[in-house]
Amino acid sequence: MPLIQSHYKPKFPFKNGHFSTIYSAKLRPSPKLVQQRERLQLHDGDFMDIDWSFTEKPSRKVAILLHGLEGNAQRTYIKGQAKTLNENGWDAAAVNFRGCSGEANLSYQSYNAGKTDDLEAVLNYILEKYDYSEIGLIGFSLGGNLLLKYLGERETFPKEIKKAVAISTPLNLKGSLEALNQFYNWVYRNSFLINLRKKYKTKMKDFPEKMTLSDYKKIKSLLEFDNLYTAPAHGFKDAFDYNEKNSSLQFLPNIKIPVFILNAKNDSFLSSECYPTELASKMKTLQLEIPKYGGHVGFHQTNKLFYSEKRALQFLNE
Repeated sequence: MPLIQSHYKPKFPFKNGHFSTIYSAKLRPSPKLVQQRERLQLHDGDFMDIDWSFTEKPSRKVAILLHGLEGNAQRTYIKGQAKTLNENGWDAAAVNFRGCSGEANLSYQSYNAGKTDDLEAVLNYILEKYDYSEIGLIGFSLGGNLLLKYLGERETFPKEIKKAVAISTPLNLKGSLEALNQFYNWVYRNSFLINLRKKYKTKMKDFPEKMTLSDYKKIKSLLEFDNLYTAPAHGFKDAFDYNEKNSSLQFLPNIKIPVFILNAKNDSFLSSECYPTELASKMKTLQLEIPKYGGHVGFHQTNKLFYSEKRALQFLNE
């Protein structure tokens, strides 16, 4: 599949990657969307919340939306995508990963970039309870990595899954961690770290034998958080082992359904490995679009419709 030529040409301020990223996350007016929350009880006694939004007429098509690191189903990029889908014949199931729906989760584990068993639980639940004949997967950032790993690591998955979209996706987790550690990303890095430290401190109360105040004080970087919590909580030796085993780039050649990846060239969260142009040129199932602009999940076109939202819909409907 040849690389997709991008036609995204934003207005002047949105040509700046940092402006695009921050505007999308903090300044974009929240799309008006009615969501209904449903709680999914997991096999280990924990839970995940799904925020649904629906078309006016009953639909047999649903898109499952997966947010990024420390995001949730109320983020403007999730609501904007859901609204666009709802207006065009798709129901939307916006997943809140463990501990991301505004309520602390119950287990020592939480979520990570490769925890595909939780995505599988969501899919099985929806297929058992609802009558959908077509499922699309749309993931943003960490959520994009998660869905690509899910599709590439399995021999089989539900036949209802027809296509998948990954937006602003760190295909190489180690490279993206190194990118986030650059000085120009200090605002994003510190924002993530503040939230993750807060969650660690809350969880310490329930798991004092595994999470200590001394370790909490050591968490002064994203790498240290992954070494002290993400890796041990989810069965990895250390942060390096976690990043190596969960990076979706290695799973791309195995994906058998059509997949669309949209990664902006000026996304400061991404490393060079996140633009697999050579692989995309050889794979029939992979479409890769690399706009010059867009930042990280910041493809502004209008406040009502972002370029990424339009492209995701177009791809699912092709």
